[in-house]
Amino acid sequence: MTNDKTLTSSGFYVSQEAPIQTDNPVPTPQAAPPDILRCAYIELVVTDLKRSRDFYVDALGLIVTEEDEETVYLRTFEEFIHHNLVLRQGPVAAVAAFSYRVRTPEDLDQAVAFYTELGCRVERRADGFTKGIGDSVRVEDPLGFPYEFFHEVEHVERLAWRYDLYTPGALVRLDHFNQVTPDVPRATKFMQDLGFRVTEDIQDEAGTVYAAWMRRKPTVHDTAMTGGDGPRMHHVAFATHEKHNILSICDKLGALRISDHIERGPGRHGVSNAFYLYLRDPDGHRVEIYTQDYYTGDPDNPVVTWDVHDNQRRDWWGNPVVPSWYTEASLVLDLDGKPKPVVARTDSSEMAVTIGADGFSYTRQGDDAGELPSWKQGEYKLGHQL
Repeated sequence: MTNDKTLTSSGFYVSQEAPIQTDNPVPTPQAAPPDILRCAYIELVVTDLKRSRDFYVDALGLIVTEEDEETVYLRTFEEFIHHNLVLRQGPVAAVAAFSYRVRTPEDLDQAVAFYTELGCRVERRADGFTKGIGDSVRVEDPLGFPYEFFHEVEHVERLAWRYDLYTPGALVRLDHFNQVTPDVPRATKFMQDLGFRVTEDIQDEAGTVYAAWMRRKPTVHDTAMTGGDGPRMHHVAFATHEKHNILSICDKLGALRISDHIERGPGRHGVSNAFYLYLRDPDGHRVEIYTQDYYTGDPDNPVVTWDVHDNQRRDWWGNPVVPSWYTEASLVLDLDGKPKPVVARTDSSEMAVTIGADGFSYTRQGDDAGELPSWKQGEYKLGHQL
């Protein structure tokens, strides 16, 4: 962890700059990056379009903007652009694009110049890659992820005032992506070159970085980089207004007898302070339902660094994390639609150092495992989770 830090009463450290260093950076381009506004939509390839449509529309309540035999375009209640989620029928479940809206049409030229200088594969389509989106640039970035940048959109009705359509668990916005990458410091430095700012991260005393959260809009994140075998997608997150909306989703899934879609939660994160629920769609794509994080828009917004051994970092109430949450993630595709090879992480695994055979966690730094209450001892070890 950085030496320029202040310990807070909550057990984490804060600093003014992201305390992350890399010995293997992606070169910083001379070209300016595009001015990214926010994460805007994700395109998922699914193997059974009807089952996926049933999950996202009938169970989660997303709005169908448009659909055909091969593709469904969905949006949240407060969205005014054509879609936040594209479901496309395909042979392998994977992510086709993490898509960001940029400020001006000229930012697409900057995206082309930025990634071309890095030697990345770049494609541009004046009429867009999906319905409802105009001139767009797609790239395979140096970390192996498929990104899209666009400005021109088709506007649709914003349903924020249509309370007659709201469900108790209404999803109102796309909030963020979470990506799995073997080298978090390298990924973080590259995203900073792209104009992202770090808000929170997880480290150990040796300086190993396990995850980092980064934003363009003034929330905790538009994307996060989680350490693991990658490139893969950990999850896509949709926001609700209140935590009771998340509880309603749990009740609905139970009533429909599809509670097996719940992987983890509900609970409250330490990182981001948000209330959360993790679900798995019919193909295993992970979806987070998320609410109540905090504002980060000031230029001197402090960076929060969490101790990897703090068992409240991932769940503020100290509930254990299921192993699948650490190990399973979605493949990503190249621009030809082929799955990208997955590279193994060589740095320490967060699961191994906290719940693996030799891992340890604590509620108060300085306590050892034997000082935890009896009902907590062993709870964080593989083989003790039932």
